[in-house]
Parts: sequence; structure tokens; C-alpha cells
Amino acid sequence: MAPITKVLFVCIHNSARSQMAEAFLNRDGAPSFRAESAGIEPGRLNLVVVEAMKERGIDLSANRTKDVFEFLRQGKSYDCVITVCDETSGERCPVFPGQSKRLHWNFADPSSFEGTPDEKLARTREVRDAIAERIREFIAAFAITGSTPP
Repeated sequence: MAPITKVLFVCIHNSARSQMAEAFLNRDGAPSFRAESAGIEPGRLNLVVVEAMKERGIDLSANRTKDVFEFLRQGKSYDCVITVCDETSGERCPVFPGQSKRLHWNFADPSSFEGTPDEKLARTREVRDAIAERIREFIAAFAITGSTPP
């Protein structure tokens, strides 16, 4: 059996983008990948994201936000750490021991969206779909190269 590639997704609050990326990779990348997510400043789970992910058959309602520095203190290691926030915030992410790759994927923050509830949901769906596509590309690149993709 091939080894499992461990991936950590990090954003500011672990309330939206990193939660979506974790869920998509765990669903679509199994059994080759195991993903976790955490935040630099853990906040509250974004309920609009929960609704948008439910449309894709993924229930995040029982998820909690996690602290990336707690993972570091626990001595966790990852094959790849992917920041999914803006670059400046991503630079605040700690370096994990044994980490072989660090990637940055910039996605808009659903917590910053303004407008009606329907407008916020529509924009969150756009981010959700962009993350899902990036995860598909990540998995496909891994299948071709046999290593953690760029």
C-alpha cells in the first residue's frame, strides 16, 4: 500500500477556506491523502460555508476551528502545508518539522463578503468551487508525478 500524503490547510480563522479544502481533499483524495486544517487565529465556523458545502454533500456543521500553533506544539508533521489565505497572512504560518513542501493558494475570504444573505452565499459558492477545482488539480498532479504537486 502506498504511503499516505499528509496535508495541512491553513488560513486565518479556520472558519471557511481551510475547512473547505480539508473536506474536499479528504473526500476526493482518499485513500492517498489525509488532510487537516487549522487557523492562525482560530475563530468561529462560517455558517454560510456550512450551507454551501452541504450543497456538495459535505456536512461541516459539527466541525470546530483549530489552532495551527497547537498542532505545532503537538509535534505534528506534514508532507505539505498549504496556506489558503492572502500571502501576507500566509507568511505568519509556522514551519512544521519534516515539512517537505509549502504552497500558497490565494482565495477570497467568505467572512469578508458583504451584501444580502443570497449574495454572500453566491460568492461563497464561487470560492467553494474554486477550491474544489484546485483540489482536483492537486490530486491529478500527484497521480501523474507520484509526489506532492507544486
